[in-house]
Amino acid sequence: MERLGTGIGWRPEIADAVERMPGIDWVEAVAENVCPGHLPESLVRLRERGVTVIPHGVSLGLGGAERPDAGRLAALAERVEALGSPLVTEHIAFVRAGGALTASPMLEAGHLLPVPRTRDALDVLCENVRIVQDALPVPLAVENIAALISWPGEEMTEGQFLYELADRTGVRLLIDVANLHTNHVNRGEDPAKALAELPLEAIAYVHVAGGFERDGVWHDSHAHPVPRPVLDVLTDLASRVSPPGVLLERDENFPEPAELERELGAIRGALEKGAAERTAKSGTPATGSSRETAPVQEAPEPVRQRLGLAQAALLSALVAGTPVPEGFDRVRLGVQARALAGKRADVVAKVAPELPVILGDGYRRAFLGYTHGHPMTGGYRRDALDFAGYLLTGDRCEDAEVRAEIREWWLERSGPAPRSRRPAVRLARATRRVLLRR
Repeated sequence: MERLGTGIGWRPEIADAVERMPGIDWVEAVAENVCPGHLPESLVRLRERGVTVIPHGVSLGLGGAERPDAGRLAALAERVEALGSPLVTEHIAFVRAGGALTASPMLEAGHLLPVPRTRDALDVLCENVRIVQDALPVPLAVENIAALISWPGEEMTEGQFLYELADRTGVRLLIDVANLHTNHVNRGEDPAKALAELPLEAIAYVHVAGGFERDGVWHDSHAHPVPRPVLDVLTDLASRVSPPGVLLERDENFPEPAELERELGAIRGALEKGAAERTAKSGTPATGSSRETAPVQEAPEPVRQRLGLAQAALLSALVAGTPVPEGFDRVRLGVQARALAGKRADVVAKVAPELPVILGDGYRRAFLGYTHGHPMTGGYRRDALDFAGYLLTGDRCEDAEVRAEIREWWLERSGPAPRSRRPAVRLARATRRVLLRR
C-alpha cells in the first residue's frame, strides 16, 4: 500500500489555508462535491505540487439492500480519473431504502446509517463491494461509521464484521478512530477489542475527527477539536501497526489555520507515541502485507429483500414517523431522527443559501416543521425545491413579500432556464432584495 503520510480533509472553506499549511502530504475531497470537468483551482494547484488527492464518496450506500447504482459508480470513477487518485474510499453504511425491492417508496436518509452485523447483511455488502471494485479503476477502501443506534440481533462484533469483509473481498479499510470512540460511548463497544480483531494489514489509512457529548450520547460532529480519547485510540492503533496515512477531518465551524496545525501536531504526537510502544513490544515497525481473498458468492434475492425490508422499516421510522421496529431503542431513535432533521436543515441551507436569507431567523423552525411528514426522496437539491413548494402551499407563509421572494426563487431553480446558474449571483440578488425590503 502506498505511504500517504499526514493529510487533511480539503474543503472549499479552508482551501487557501490547506495550500499554505506545512507538512501536508495529501488531501481528501468529498467526491460528490467535485465536478470532473471543473476541478477547483486549489485542488489543481495541490496536484501540480505533487500532493495526492483522494475522493471520498458518501452516496453509494454500499450496505444497502440494492446493488450499487451504475450511474453513481460511473460518476465516482470519473472523479478518480480526473484527480489522478491512487485510491478511492466509501462507507460501510446504507443511505437509502425502499423502492422496487420492498414495493415501498424510496426514502433518502441524507446521512450514513449503520448496517446490521448479520450474515445476511455481510453477504449483501460483500457482493456490493465486489461490484464497485470491478467498476473502479483503482483500489477501494471502505470506512467504519459512527452510530447512535444499534440493530437488534447482531451476530458479529465490529472487528469480526470488518475482518470477514476484508477477508472475502480483499477490500482495504479506512479506519476512523473517532468513530470507534463514538461507538464506545453510544453502543458500549470497546475500541481496543475492535482494533485487536481488525485485519491490520488491510488498513489503507486512518481518519481522525472531533465531536461532542450531550446527555450521554456522542455526536460525531466533525466541527469540534479532536478530544484526547480519540487521540488515545489512534495511539493504540499505531502501537499495533504503522498506518500508511492519517487524515484530519473537519466539516464545520472551521478554526483558524494555526488551530488546525496544532491538531495535526497532536495527531503526529499520538502516532509517534504509538510507534514507540510498538517498537518496544516487537523491535520492528509493523506494516501492512498482502491478503488472499476468498471467493464472493452472489447474495440471493430473498436475502436482499429481507435486508431491504428491515432497512426500509428503520429509515421510515426515522424520517417518516412510522412505528419504531421491534427491538430498537425508542429514545435513541428519537435522538437519531432529530439529528437527521437537523442535518437536512443545515445541508439545504448550504445547497440553497438564498432560503435562509429570505426566511431569516424563521428558516430553521420552518424547515424542521417541513421535515415532519416530508421525508427526503431525491437528494438535498430536490429537498430544497420541495421545501420551497411546501411553503408556497396553504397558509404557511403569511408575509406576502417573503412569499413572493420564495416563489421567484422556486421559479428560478425549477424552470428550464434559470436567469443565472451561478449560486453567488442568486444569493447576492436574494440578499439585496431582502435588505431593500427591510
